Amino acid sequence: MTLLAILLGVAGIILSGGFVEDIFVQLRESTIHSQLGHLQVYKKGYYEHGRRQPYEYMIASASDLAAKFGTFQHVKDVMMRINFSGLLNNGHTDHQIIGEGIEPAKEARLGSSISIIAGRQLNADDQYAIVVGEGVARSLRLKPNDYATLLVNTPEAGLNSLEFRIVGVFQTFSKDYDARAVRIPLAAAQELLVTDHAHSLVFSLDDSSSTASVVDQVKAILPADVYEVFAWNELAEFYRKAVDLYRRQFGVLELIILVMVMLSVANSVNMAIYERMGEYGTLMALGSYRSDVFRLILIENALLGLLGAVLGITIGVSMSAIINQIGIPMPPPPNSNTGYTAFIRIVPSVLEKGLLVGIVAAVLAAILPARRVAKTPIVDALRENV
Repeated sequence: MTLLAILLGVAGIILSGGFVEDIFVQLRESTIHSQLGHLQVYKKGYYEHGRRQPYEYMIASASDLAAKFGTFQHVKDVMMRINFSGLLNNGHTDHQIIGEGIEPAKEARLGSSISIIAGRQLNADDQYAIVVGEGVARSLRLKPNDYATLLVNTPEAGLNSLEFRIVGVFQTFSKDYDARAVRIPLAAAQELLVTDHAHSLVFSLDDSSSTASVVDQVKAILPADVYEVFAWNELAEFYRKAVDLYRRQFGVLELIILVMVMLSVANSVNMAIYERMGEYGTLMALGSYRSDVFRLILIENALLGLLGAVLGITIGVSMSAIINQIGIPMPPPPNSNTGYTAFIRIVPSVLEKGLLVGIVAAVLAAILPARRVAKTPIVDALRENV
């Protein structure tokens, strides 16, 4: 009974911990590969003031910096972006948008989490082509091969407009972003804004785990009083809040599992110790100290907890493999349009936590019964042999 309680508790921690970790990983990769990249470089002050005065914080040497950083280890691509806001008109109605001028080929390699739900993605040969978010397309009733006009303010405080052909409708993990976002080729954005500068450099890396080291390398080269460098998680406020929320929830779940395992183990340990009271009395009668008996009970339960935890980890990992063959269909997360398939990830830290919970639960559950046995008079304990 003790083994079963520990086994089920540890297996539950493995499955729930792996499920939560998969949420973190999928949300992280969706954030990186749909909008932010792994890190971004701005001109100093753009992150704080760029929304109000975007054209005062443009990088003049963006192409040179992109070529330089493209040779760094772990860096797959460095792409330039221009950010703008304005109005998109379908000939009848205006819709306020936020736009990006992008390098299509590089962005296509980065944007693995962007789904094209109609038409196609931008390509390097496109000149006056545009892809629009699902919400924009729905609001203006746009579809591929329709035409729309972009109207924006230029850096010189003038107005400029260009007509674009809709080549695709995209969908990301963020419903709010899709409701306002459009993308056009970088050359068209520079023509529209009458500039050859860019607002940001976006890095795509070969592995998300290399982000911190690449950020450090970039910061070491760029003067801090001219440029600012942000890792993706510093820009992704929604991700940080979601991770904080789920970590707290998982912490409470772990505590509940620990308490349930302790209560279950305590019941079976109490029964086992009561049935062996005569044996403990015999040990004390033969000269064993009460502290020896107390320690013996704790060691026995620690070994029992270790065995149960190992079996629980084995069963948890096996169940994870079976579940991962099927997948877990999930509804769309908050502020999202699309669902996804969740999996159970095998995380070393969760395995260690499960092992620790199994041992600690068994030991804690045995402390009070062991203390009671150690304090029982030898004569009373020996009567249990009758």
